[in-house]
Amino acid sequence: MSKQPTIHTIDLKFQGIPNSIAAYLIPHAHGAVLVECGPGSTLETLEAGLAAHGLTPSDITDVLVSHIHLDHAGAAGWFAQQGARIHVHHVGAPHIIDPTKLLRSATRIYGDMMDKLWGEYLPVPEERVYSLHDNDEIEIEGLVFRALDTPGHAYHHIVYRLGDICFTGDVGGVRITTPNGLNHFQIPAVPPELNIEKWRTSIRRLANEHCAYIAPTHFGIFDDPDRHLRALQQELDAIENWMENTMPLGLPIEELRQRFTSWAREQALKAGLNDEQIAAYEAANPPGMSADGIQRYWKKYRHGQ
Repeated sequence: MSKQPTIHTIDLKFQGIPNSIAAYLIPHAHGAVLVECGPGSTLETLEAGLAAHGLTPSDITDVLVSHIHLDHAGAAGWFAQQGARIHVHHVGAPHIIDPTKLLRSATRIYGDMMDKLWGEYLPVPEERVYSLHDNDEIEIEGLVFRALDTPGHAYHHIVYRLGDICFTGDVGGVRITTPNGLNHFQIPAVPPELNIEKWRTSIRRLANEHCAYIAPTHFGIFDDPDRHLRALQQELDAIENWMENTMPLGLPIEELRQRFTSWAREQALKAGLNDEQIAAYEAANPPGMSADGIQRYWKKYRHGQ
């Protein structure tokens, strides 16, 4: 990556689990950019990561978030308070300016665990928000990012291309390299906007970008984007097959969650992962949430077919 700007991967150690959520730090002449900032609950770890590179939160001039889910953009409001500009998909922008609806929805899901999991989610002042459309370019101290509108995981999802690297948020899936070199690919199929057809289109678009590196938020920078994207297509196929075999049974949601969790763990075990490694995947991509997303998608797009 010698021709690339310097990029540091900061492990936010979400819930004390390594390699589950990344923030990407890119220094420039007058501070630094963050691609993703993680949730409010990992701010202390993120500040320590910045300090390790001689930076403070006030040195962050810009935060680029792939989408507004709490594990990606939860700390954006806090960084806006420190003076950062927040770049986000134009559809997501109103929901970080006023996160009332977002937080109400998340609270229905997480209940009393909201604060422990995600910490504080502060609103972003409107004047600190920079709304993005497809192919917009963001120039920051000589760094030029291009925004790629890439729905599938969420309608309001942006992949950021910087030179030969694509920061793929969640549409790039979940891939955690284990100490013994294993790689396992997963699809975070969470509600409310899972759309398998749009996800396939986004993967094809990323393949046509011909990047040399791919950097999903979960987790790390990889130098085999073609293999990575092919594996994601295969994971979409596998989920679709599971869905078509399971959803017609009309199972209650609790049983559906149990079945999908068992299936996801079985897939991970087949890939050679141990219990600790599976825990990292489940922190980054809770399988019960994917069951909820699959059920919503099935009812909206496939029910009655």
